[in-house]
Amino acid sequence: MPKDSFLKNRWKSVGFALSGALFLVRTEASIQVQLFITVVMTCAGLLFKISATEWIIQILTIAIIIGAEGLNTGVEKLCDYIQPEFDTKIGLIKDVSAGAVMIISIAATIIGLIIYLPKIFLLF
Repeated sequence: MPKDSFLKNRWKSVGFALSGALFLVRTEASIQVQLFITVVMTCAGLLFKISATEWIIQILTIAIIIGAEGLNTGVEKLCDYIQPEFDTKIGLIKDVSAGAVMIISIAATIIGLIIYLPKIFLLF
């Protein structure tokens, strides 16, 4: 059987990635919340006319959070597959994964405050 071409393999990979992303959006509340926050922050960026650098930082921050949420979901699904019953070691793995997302979320909140608080204070 002939091997698929490089481009055909890449196209298949994109399809698998899109399928995974759609799964996350349809099934994971944390991703849905993050997408809502993304819309709010995009509207805030437009409203406050943030700079190109601020847009880059905001977009990277949003991408890192959503990516981390996706990885966290993957870790949780893998843990549930490996050990469907309660297990303290699996629980610790899940907690560490969720903790990593929390750390990123805290940093993102601080970044948002750095970008938007000066603009909000200028309104008053």
